[in-house]
Amino acid sequence: MERSIEVLAIILFGVIGLSHIVQPRAWVDFFILLRGKGEAGVFVDGLVNLPFAGAIIAFHNIWSGIPVVLTLVGWGLLVKSLIRFCAPKLGLRMMARVSVERSWEFQVAGAGLVALAGLLGYGIYAG
Repeated sequence: MERSIEVLAIILFGVIGLSHIVQPRAWVDFFILLRGKGEAGVFVDGLVNLPFAGAIIAFHNIWSGIPVVLTLVGWGLLVKSLIRFCAPKLGLRMMARVSVERSWEFQVAGAGLVALAGLLGYGIYAG
């Protein structure tokens, strides 16, 4: 099951990362839309992250080598979701950073996601 979660992560991180790189303005618009919905929009962000966090934590409990990176990402996504659900005002403050002028930050995050997908792919296919 661990390998399946890793393959899923490679696909998700790769596609979402590339999307962040080539469509940063669309991501800005998406998060501005969510922010405009107030706490309900913050809940949507939490709902987007929680299922993958749960899958990683439930089925990828690996604490050594390259795969530990994915385990840590899973716990990070859980914390992010917990903040969104239990402290939505804090989530709104985090979303307040999003602006057209800072759309380049999505490209940086996208490059990080693509690099993470590459690292996980290396771990699976070369390790």
